[in-house]
Amino acid sequence: METRKIRIKKDDKVKVLTGKDKDKIGKVLKVIKKTNRVVVENINVVKVHQKPTQASPQGGIVEKNMPIDVSNLMLMCNACVKPTRVGTRKLENGKRVRVCKKCNEQIDA
Repeated sequence: METRKIRIKKDDKVKVLTGKDKDKIGKVLKVIKKTNRVVVENINVVKVHQKPTQASPQGGIVEKNMPIDVSNLMLMCNACVKPTRVGTRKLENGKRVRVCKKCNEQIDA
């Protein structure tokens, strides 16, 4: 499997483009670069059957956020509040920042 540059980071707001959670917006909890997947809060929630352990002797059915492919997500811009593609810009001090392609505003704080 080929890994690509992921332009989505932890704590970003993203919009789901396809699947059962289409058009929902959520916050990124975890980025898994190795598999190009992202765990988003309250997106792709599944019920997992859990065996009883010493930590949870009851066991039972637990709801869990599962990873979703990064190609099914689009970053939400803070300035124009729309889903957007991501570009990069180099500042005067040499630092690279992410930029909204729609309003040309800086995404990184």
